[in-house]
Amino acid sequence: MVTIRHIQEKELPALGRLYEELMEIHTNVDQMRQVFKSAERSGNYHLIGAFYEGELAGSLLGIVCLDFIGACKPFMVIENVIVSDRIRRQGIGKKLMEEIEKIARENGCGYIILVSGEQRKEAHVFYEQLGYRDEKVEGFRKHLH
Repeated sequence: MVTIRHIQEKELPALGRLYEELMEIHTNVDQMRQVFKSAERSGNYHLIGAFYEGELAGSLLGIVCLDFIGACKPFMVIENVIVSDRIRRQGIGKKLMEEIEKIARENGCGYIILVSGEQRKEAHVFYEQLGYRDEKVEGFRKHLH
């Protein structure tokens, strides 16, 4: 059975392990706790977890962003979509995406955006099946060190 809900502070070490498993990025859990507390205070960050048999097996981050164009409706940015290799293809990613879309609607968001690495073709098919369109925009990133 899968439960989808906001991740709690006590579950951050498990989230760090999940990131390491799938992205090979070590996460400083002490720093993660500080960021988590700040994100919780803002109210615009939604760190959602998928718990499979009580264990954190997937996660994503949805951020409600304010907009200043037209009707000034907020929009949501989705980042860090992760489902453990051990339990992929069981609908967990879909459940995570459905939950964050529900939260976006509750926050009056006009649209949702996400980016995915060009090489992640399987993920692109997944997003398209959920109704996301490839709008052929260029993405630019500048890493600040």
